[in-house]
Amino acid sequence: MNWVTILDHMPALPEAILLIGACAVMLADVRARDRVVAYWLAQATLLACLVATLFVVWASAGARYYIFNGLFVADLMSHLLKLVSYFAVSVALLYSRQYLHDRGLLRGEFITLLLFSLLGMMILVSANNFITVFLGLELMSLCLYAMVALNRDSALSTEAAMKYFVLGALSSGLLLYGMSMIYGATGTLEITQVAKVIKTLASNTADYRFLVFGLVFVVAGCAFKIGVVPFHMWIPDVYHGAPTAVTLVISTGPKLAAFAMAIRLLVNGLPDLAPDWQQMLALLALLSMALGNITAIAQSNLKRMLAYSAIAHMGFMLLGLLSGMVGGNWLNRGEAYTAALFYIIVYTIMSLGAFGMLLFLSRAGFECERLEDMRGLNRRSPWYAFLMMVLMFSLAGLPPTAGFYAKLAVLSAAVSAGHIWLAVAAVAFSLIGAFYYLRIVKLMYFDDPVDTTPIASRPSMRVVLSANTLLLLIWGIFPGGLMALCFVAVGNL
Repeated sequence: MNWVTILDHMPALPEAILLIGACAVMLADVRARDRVVAYWLAQATLLACLVATLFVVWASAGARYYIFNGLFVADLMSHLLKLVSYFAVSVALLYSRQYLHDRGLLRGEFITLLLFSLLGMMILVSANNFITVFLGLELMSLCLYAMVALNRDSALSTEAAMKYFVLGALSSGLLLYGMSMIYGATGTLEITQVAKVIKTLASNTADYRFLVFGLVFVVAGCAFKIGVVPFHMWIPDVYHGAPTAVTLVISTGPKLAAFAMAIRLLVNGLPDLAPDWQQMLALLALLSMALGNITAIAQSNLKRMLAYSAIAHMGFMLLGLLSGMVGGNWLNRGEAYTAALFYIIVYTIMSLGAFGMLLFLSRAGFECERLEDMRGLNRRSPWYAFLMMVLMFSLAGLPPTAGFYAKLAVLSAAVSAGHIWLAVAAVAFSLIGAFYYLRIVKLMYFDDPVDTTPIASRPSMRVVLSANTLLLLIWGIFPGGLMALCFVAVGNL
């Protein structure tokens, strides 16, 4: 292999570094008894990936590149989602370290599986071929299945892992079946070529119906990975049954990858079928916002409450995703896809903070996962009660947090696209959802504490958790920078 060939494949440098780093972590875990070596090696690998991604952006001047015969695409959206994924995984490792150590779960298996799942996310984010989509999806999913079952002594974790595996396999089968039907109609697996072929087939009624039939299965597969109704049944059980550290991982990076998969398959691959998949997404969004917000009210377990909250939030994100085409033109696509991308990034940061707070308040022999565990937090630690209040305000979509601006952006996109009834329903369900978030604030500030144990954790976790939460305030007050970055990222889709 000559230097010209190596330079041609430079956009895949972050994936190569991550693969080497994950293998190095496995070897280090075998030779070193202390898991600190594997932990810091994983953090160094993530830092190297971040530097490599920034180098690729600089070297390519933000241009789009296709490599490996069109299997892999490197564009601004993929670079941005990869950078956010590195941040999410690195912070998840930091938040989880003490929690896993106290329970004897800080093993090389967790760190290695986490890095390989990130590799699957990166492949999925840059997929430009049905084969690449499926390979990235399965690499990510198989690692997550194993991570859910990491605590082998817990029947709850084992049950959650089995449910996740069975339903995940079903969704992968649906997605694969839909992609095979689209391949049968178009004769190509490359996503950009699929879009070109479909443009010529749109006038043929028989071919169009065949494509729409395949589209139904593709949307179902994407909906499962995003976690929206009626493909949501795995989320509450997996969030509840998995160790909180694993729940944190599942609720962040994989959401970014699922969003990218939906963009690649629907927006890039099937734009001429937009009137059909937009109607499907509208129904999924409405059902998700309704069921997620209403069912979360009845939950007494914080992890299950945040699970239903995730379902509702993904419904809001779909408002942006389904608003790109209006009346047969794509004039609204910049606003719509920018809002959706902004929303998924903000949700990732909110989820990191919310589950990070649960990890922060947990200790050896105690799991912070019930509503009662939040009682009187302000008397135990006013600063962390304030941080939790900011997180709850952001999840509820209240100003001046980033969650408010994210909801405002997707609602504005929906109104611009003429989906007034969806926007009105979204506002109503958002008001309903505010109840269970504000209930936690009430417990922290107005109830007596049931646990007076001092809160102890690593200083690094305190600093990062505080920065994580304050970032939501900064983006809520000054959202222009991130919005502009998202606009540029989706501008060359």
